[in-house]
Amino acid sequence: MFAISLGDDGAELRPLEPWQAEEFLAHMDRGRAFIGQHIGLADAAADLDSARAWLQSYADKTAADSGRLYGIWLDGLLVGGVLFRIFDAPQRTCEAGCWLEPAAAGRGLVTRAARVIIDWAVRERGMERVEWLVSAENTPSIKVAQRLGMSRDGVLRARYPHRGVRQDTEVWSVLADEWVKGRGA
Repeated sequence: MFAISLGDDGAELRPLEPWQAEEFLAHMDRGRAFIGQHIGLADAAADLDSARAWLQSYADKTAADSGRLYGIWLDGLLVGGVLFRIFDAPQRTCEAGCWLEPAAAGRGLVTRAARVIIDWAVRERGMERVEWLVSAENTPSIKVAQRLGMSRDGVLRARYPHRGVRQDTEVWSVLADEWVKGRGA
């Protein structure tokens, strides 16, 4: 397995796979309320079987070249992750996303990890458009999109039902030429 250092603070980016379901569930349990404020992941990984199934769904996406999943570890503890929820190689577009438990927030971990995977998608895989879809209420995630040099494309009103309430979704993106010119650096 590989690990990519995210800086001098002991943070690493690694693949997150089904065999790590117990560690993933423990992470979800530590951050469930915080993570679940804006995304359904906290509800999707409610127990060991559902956590394993969610991780397996991304292992299947990786095998099909239609998604990717990476964990963020801080001093050996899984504290969050980044992913390509959608990875459409033929169309050369993808959607990146993230989550983080509260104890790890405010350290720039998600921005650093997202920068690594977006750079790989653009430079190695030839992605021409990387999107970041985020609840309009999720200010920390919107700030990540801004730090990554993304542009706000617009708002999809009442797009996403989360815990019984339809949420507006902001669409942010960066194009390959913008990324390469340093907007994401």
